[in-house]
Amino acid sequence: MIRCVSCGEEYGDDEVIYTCEKCGSVLELVNEIDVSKDIFDGRKDNLWKFKECIPVDETKIVSLDEGGTPFCRCDKLGDELGVNLYVKVEGSNPTGSFKDRGMTVGMTKAMELGVSTVGCASTGNTSASLSAYAARAGLRCIVFLPSGKVALGKLAQAMFHGAEVMSINGNFDEALEAMTALALEKHLYLLNSINPYRLEGQKTIGYEIVRDLGWQAPDRIILPVGNAGNISAIWKGVKEFYDAGFIKDLPMMTGIQAEGACPVTNAFKKGDKRVVPVENPETIATAIRIGAPVSDIKALNAIYDSNGYSETVTDEEILDAQKLLARTEGIGVEPASAASIAGLKKLVDEGVVDKGETITCVVTGHLLKDPNTAIDACTQPTEVDADIDTLREILMNK
Repeated sequence: MIRCVSCGEEYGDDEVIYTCEKCGSVLELVNEIDVSKDIFDGRKDNLWKFKECIPVDETKIVSLDEGGTPFCRCDKLGDELGVNLYVKVEGSNPTGSFKDRGMTVGMTKAMELGVSTVGCASTGNTSASLSAYAARAGLRCIVFLPSGKVALGKLAQAMFHGAEVMSINGNFDEALEAMTALALEKHLYLLNSINPYRLEGQKTIGYEIVRDLGWQAPDRIILPVGNAGNISAIWKGVKEFYDAGFIKDLPMMTGIQAEGACPVTNAFKKGDKRVVPVENPETIATAIRIGAPVSDIKALNAIYDSNGYSETVTDEEILDAQKLLARTEGIGVEPASAASIAGLKKLVDEGVVDKGETITCVVTGHLLKDPNTAIDACTQPTEVDADIDTLREILMNK
């Protein structure tokens, strides 16, 4: 069953619908887990090991073996910050970001509905994922990208997988508005996170976090927030496992935004239930450069319901955290992903995060999603002749 998060209007799961026809709000899938957690034991460690918890036809599954991503205990960085730190590395998914979780479920639903064309507007990662899964499914793929605002690694993926890519003279929010209008005219099946089936895949991050901790919730889950679907999806996942009796406690959901694109944090700090869109959002973290997030209601509900928090970080703090995670723990992430680490550092300094808390930071995309930013942030290689005496002298002096 599909239900409106605002007015409670209900729709059938065979309807192609993105927002509530009664009040215009966003939708969510409602399903109860009626299995024992032991059923997951011994299965291949990917997203579909939780197939009983995902409301789509399992005979139509379109998969690239997503999910089952690394869950790294980070003792050096955790000790430095005074917390028990784990990092969920979503950049290890097939196309390099967490979007693959939502896309495998969304594409499976597309096959179930019998559509021929899928589409999305994107800051990069959604288009990279959609194009790969559309190729896997054999469907036509249409992508709208904001002109000049997409990292090279992501643009290359969308084009290489055969998507029809259109560069829109406008920002992400304008591109999504145009794509949604075409979807409502039935020209394509929309697979942005406004599609509630996308979040049914992304909620499995929450499933895996509590399973990886031995069927316990961390004190807090920290993650970047852009279009705001992921924080609400992860909350939905851990809440479903809590309601099923698999875990005894719930985490505080903590969303981090870039200073130049922070409508959710602004709303949280005012105690509001809806955001005021940020015009012309700007940040080096392209994946979260979004001023009017479509899942703002869900995200704010997740934060409030979990006694969570939201904070902003500067671009400088993001780039510093990106280097810190790579050079301390060997985990390379794109700038938006590093927002969760930057946010953790800031919240420890502010006393919002207590010493000794068990923290899971979700890092959402791989370092090579945005190679130019990574290269620009580093000292260029030293050019030297292949002379052993010169090389020895350089090494010994250092």
